Amino acid sequence: MQPTIVHVCRHGQVENPDHVLYGRLDGFGLSELGRRMAERLADHFADTPLARLATSPLQRARETLAPIAARHPDLEVTVEERLLEAENVFEGRSFGRYSQKLLNPAHWWHLRNPFKPSWGEPYPALAARVRAALDELAASVPAGGQALAVSHQLPIYVARLVAEGRGFVHNPAGRECRQASVTSFHYVEGRVVQVAYSEPCADLYPPKSRIFRPGM
Repeated sequence: MQPTIVHVCRHGQVENPDHVLYGRLDGFGLSELGRRMAERLADHFADTPLARLATSPLQRARETLAPIAARHPDLEVTVEERLLEAENVFEGRSFGRYSQKLLNPAHWWHLRNPFKPSWGEPYPALAARVRAALDELAASVPAGGQALAVSHQLPIYVARLVAEGRGFVHNPAGRECRQASVTSFHYVEGRVVQVAYSEPCADLYPPKSRIFRPGM
Protein backbone atom coordinates (compact mmCIF):
# COMPACT_ATOMS: atom_id res chain seq x y z
CA MET A 1 0.00 0.00 0.00
CA GLN A 2 1.35 3.41 -1.00
CA PRO A 3 1.67 5.61 2.11
CA THR A 4 0.13 9.04 2.45
CA ILE A 5 2.92 11.51 3.19
CA VAL A 6 2.84 14.79 5.09
CA HIS A 7 6.06 16.71 4.50
CA VAL A 8 6.76 19.24 7.27
CA CYS A 9 9.34 21.88 6.44
CA ARG A 10 11.03 24.04 9.00
CA HIS A 11 11.15 27.69 7.91
CA GLY A 12 14.31 29.19 6.45
CA GLN A 13 16.84 31.44 8.17
CA VAL A 14 15.34 34.52 9.85
CA GLU A 15 16.64 38.10 9.72
CA ASN A 16 17.61 38.50 13.38
CA PRO A 17 20.85 40.48 13.83
CA ASP A 18 20.16 41.10 17.54
CA HIS A 19 19.76 37.37 18.29
CA VAL A 20 16.31 37.81 19.79
CA LEU A 21 14.43 34.69 20.81
CA TYR A 22 11.52 35.68 18.57
CA GLY A 23 9.14 32.84 19.39
CA ARG A 24 5.64 33.92 18.34
CA LEU A 25 6.49 37.59 17.84
CA ASP A 26 5.42 39.36 14.65
CA GLY A 27 7.86 41.05 12.32
CA PHE A 28 10.54 38.38 11.96
CA GLY A 29 10.76 37.47 8.29
CA LEU A 30 13.33 35.56 6.29
CA SER A 31 16.83 36.82 5.68
CA GLU A 32 18.32 36.87 2.19
CA LEU A 33 19.72 33.39 2.86
CA GLY A 34 16.34 32.31 4.20
CA ARG A 35 14.70 33.36 0.94
CA ARG A 36 17.26 31.32 -0.98
CA MET A 37 16.39 28.36 1.23
CA ALA A 38 12.69 28.85 0.49
CA GLU A 39 13.40 28.89 -3.24
CA ARG A 40 15.45 25.71 -2.87
CA LEU A 41 12.52 24.03 -1.15
CA ALA A 42 10.29 25.17 -4.00
CA ASP A 43 12.66 23.53 -6.47
CA HIS A 44 12.76 20.39 -4.34
CA PHE A 45 8.96 20.03 -4.35
CA ALA A 46 8.29 21.43 -7.82
CA ASP A 47 7.39 18.05 -9.30
CA THR A 48 5.85 16.52 -6.18
CA PRO A 49 2.10 15.87 -6.64
CA LEU A 50 1.03 17.81 -3.57
CA ALA A 51 -2.66 17.85 -2.66
CA ARG A 52 -2.64 20.20 0.36
CA LEU A 53 -0.55 23.14 1.61
CA ALA A 54 -0.60 24.48 5.16
CA THR A 55 1.51 26.83 7.25
CA SER A 56 1.97 28.24 10.70
CA PRO A 57 0.57 31.78 10.83
CA LEU A 58 3.97 33.31 11.63
CA GLN A 59 5.64 35.46 8.99
CA ARG A 60 8.77 33.35 8.59
CA ALA A 61 6.70 30.24 7.93
CA ARG A 62 4.40 31.95 5.43
CA GLU A 63 7.37 33.41 3.56
CA THR A 64 8.97 29.96 3.39
CA LEU A 65 5.82 28.44 1.92
CA ALA A 66 5.22 31.25 -0.62
CA PRO A 67 7.60 30.03 -3.38
CA ILE A 68 6.40 26.45 -2.91
CA ALA A 69 2.80 27.59 -3.27
CA ALA A 70 3.75 29.53 -6.41
CA ARG A 71 4.83 26.24 -8.01
CA HIS A 72 1.45 24.70 -7.11
CA PRO A 73 -0.98 27.50 -8.03
CA ASP A 74 -3.99 25.18 -8.05
CA LEU A 75 -3.72 24.64 -4.27
CA GLU A 76 -5.07 26.95 -1.60
CA VAL A 77 -2.90 27.65 1.44
CA THR A 78 -4.38 26.82 4.84
CA VAL A 79 -3.13 28.81 7.82
CA GLU A 80 -3.04 26.27 10.64
CA GLU A 81 -2.79 27.67 14.17
CA ARG A 82 -1.76 24.28 15.58
CA LEU A 83 1.51 24.49 13.67
CA LEU A 84 2.48 27.61 15.62
CA GLU A 85 5.80 27.92 17.47
CA ALA A 86 5.89 26.74 21.09
CA GLU A 87 5.17 29.16 23.91
CA ASN A 88 8.33 30.42 25.65
CA VAL A 89 8.77 32.69 28.68
CA PHE A 90 11.98 34.07 27.17
CA GLU A 91 10.23 35.33 24.04
CA GLY A 92 11.45 38.75 22.97
CA ARG A 93 14.71 38.60 24.90
CA SER A 94 18.23 38.51 23.55
CA PHE A 95 20.78 36.34 25.32
CA GLY A 96 23.69 37.17 23.06
CA ARG A 97 25.06 35.34 20.05
CA TYR A 98 26.01 32.27 22.09
CA SER A 99 23.18 32.55 24.64
CA GLN A 100 25.74 33.41 27.32
CA LYS A 101 23.26 35.62 29.20
CA LEU A 102 21.27 32.54 30.14
CA LEU A 103 23.93 32.00 32.80
CA ASN A 104 22.43 34.90 34.76
CA PRO A 105 21.01 33.42 38.01
CA ALA A 106 17.80 35.39 37.42
CA HIS A 107 16.96 32.94 34.62
CA TRP A 108 17.72 29.73 36.49
CA TRP A 109 14.20 29.22 37.86
CA HIS A 110 12.83 28.97 34.32
CA LEU A 111 15.53 26.42 33.45
CA ARG A 112 14.94 24.20 36.47
CA ASN A 113 13.18 21.37 34.62
CA PRO A 114 14.33 20.75 31.04
CA PHE A 115 12.16 17.63 30.85
CA LYS A 116 8.86 19.55 30.97
CA PRO A 117 10.25 22.12 29.87
CA SER A 118 9.89 24.67 32.66
CA TRP A 119 10.52 27.62 30.31
CA GLY A 120 7.64 26.99 27.96
CA GLU A 121 4.82 24.89 26.57
CA PRO A 122 4.90 21.33 27.94
CA TYR A 123 6.17 18.83 25.39
CA PRO A 124 3.10 16.52 25.59
CA ALA A 125 0.67 19.40 24.91
CA LEU A 126 2.82 20.72 22.07
CA ALA A 127 3.14 17.29 20.47
CA ALA A 128 -0.60 16.64 20.78
CA ARG A 129 -1.64 19.79 18.93
CA VAL A 130 0.93 19.39 16.16
CA ARG A 131 0.16 15.70 15.65
CA ALA A 132 -3.56 16.49 15.49
CA ALA A 133 -2.89 19.01 12.72
CA LEU A 134 -0.69 16.57 10.78
CA ASP A 135 -3.18 13.72 11.20
CA GLU A 136 -5.95 15.90 9.78
CA LEU A 137 -3.76 16.93 6.84
CA ALA A 138 -3.05 13.28 6.09
CA ALA A 139 -6.74 12.40 6.29
CA SER A 140 -7.69 15.27 3.98
CA VAL A 141 -5.78 13.98 0.94
CA PRO A 142 -6.49 10.82 -1.06
CA ALA A 143 -4.79 7.66 0.20
CA GLY A 144 -1.27 7.62 -1.19
CA GLY A 145 -1.32 11.40 -1.69
CA GLN A 146 1.03 14.01 -0.31
CA ALA A 147 0.60 17.21 1.70
CA LEU A 148 3.12 19.84 2.79
CA ALA A 149 3.21 22.12 5.82
CA VAL A 150 5.66 24.68 7.18
CA SER A 151 6.23 24.91 10.92
CA HIS A 152 9.03 25.42 13.45
CA GLN A 153 11.84 23.37 14.92
CA LEU A 154 10.44 22.32 18.29
CA PRO A 155 6.87 21.55 17.11
CA ILE A 156 8.24 19.43 14.28
CA TYR A 157 10.75 17.62 16.44
CA VAL A 158 8.40 16.68 19.29
CA ALA A 159 5.86 15.41 16.76
CA ARG A 160 8.61 13.21 15.35
CA LEU A 161 9.58 11.94 18.82
CA VAL A 162 6.00 10.78 19.40
CA ALA A 163 5.73 9.19 15.96
CA GLU A 164 8.93 7.23 16.55
CA GLY A 165 7.92 6.15 20.05
CA ARG A 166 10.72 8.06 21.72
CA GLY A 167 10.56 10.02 24.96
CA PHE A 168 10.64 13.79 25.11
CA VAL A 169 13.94 14.05 26.99
CA HIS A 170 16.54 15.41 24.58
CA ASN A 171 19.31 17.96 24.17
CA PRO A 172 17.87 21.01 22.34
CA ALA A 173 21.21 21.54 20.61
CA GLY A 174 20.98 18.05 19.11
CA ARG A 175 17.58 18.28 17.42
CA GLU A 176 17.68 16.91 13.89
CA CYS A 177 15.60 19.70 12.37
CA ARG A 178 17.77 22.30 10.68
CA GLN A 179 16.53 25.37 8.86
CA ALA A 180 14.50 24.54 5.74
CA SER A 181 14.81 20.83 6.46
CA VAL A 182 12.03 18.37 5.62
CA THR A 183 10.58 15.86 8.09
CA SER A 184 8.20 13.52 6.25
CA PHE A 185 5.53 11.56 8.12
CA HIS A 186 4.38 8.43 6.26
CA TYR A 187 0.83 7.31 7.08
CA VAL A 188 -0.85 3.99 6.38
CA GLU A 189 -4.49 3.65 7.44
CA GLY A 190 -4.25 6.76 9.59
CA ARG A 191 -1.14 5.70 11.49
CA VAL A 192 2.43 6.96 11.10
CA VAL A 193 4.58 4.03 10.05
CA GLN A 194 7.77 5.86 9.13
CA VAL A 195 9.44 9.25 9.50
CA ALA A 196 12.04 10.38 6.99
CA TYR A 197 14.32 13.40 7.25
CA SER A 198 16.17 15.34 4.56
CA GLU A 199 18.08 18.60 4.13
CA PRO A 200 17.57 20.02 0.62
CA CYS A 201 19.47 23.15 1.70
CA ALA A 202 22.45 21.39 3.28
CA ASP A 203 24.99 23.18 1.08
CA LEU A 204 23.53 26.56 2.05
CA TYR A 205 24.03 26.24 5.81
CA PRO A 206 26.66 28.65 7.15
CA PRO A 207 29.29 27.19 9.51
CA LYS A 208 27.88 27.44 13.01
CA SER A 209 28.50 25.88 16.38
CA ARG A 210 25.57 24.23 18.14
CA ILE A 211 24.17 26.46 20.88
CA PHE A 212 21.36 26.15 23.37
CA ARG A 213 18.40 28.49 22.98
CA PRO A 214 15.21 27.50 24.80
CA GLY A 215 12.39 26.71 22.41
CA MET A 216 14.24 27.58 19.20
